[in-house]
Amino acid sequence: MGRYRLYLERIMKKTMSLTVLALAVVGLASAQSTTKTTTKAPSTISCAVMSVNKVNIAKATAKHMFADYKGRRYFFCCGGCPAEFKKDPAKFSKSASIPTPKAAATKK
Repeated sequence: MGRYRLYLERIMKKTMSLTVLALAVVGLASAQSTTKTTTKAPSTISCAVMSVNKVNIAKATAKHMFADYKGRRYFFCCGGCPAEFKKDPAKFSKSASIPTPKAAATKK
């Protein structure tokens, strides 16, 4: 009877270990699936020409102080920057930018 009892205890320990492991895996999987990663759009960005200057995206957009180049939108801090950018956009293409926004649908 003693051997049988030891055998049963070992089986129970293995079963409990596997159960705990399974619950941990399920818990991790459900935690990962419920975690949402949302990235908030930036409100400021560095000027494409004078990178030390920060530009408020909303204000620059309202004043048309930006240029679109190869699917990216670059913002400027002052009136001289757009002309400098337009001379050689490729030179500034590594500067901070955002994806070019899609055009809003127009009503007919």
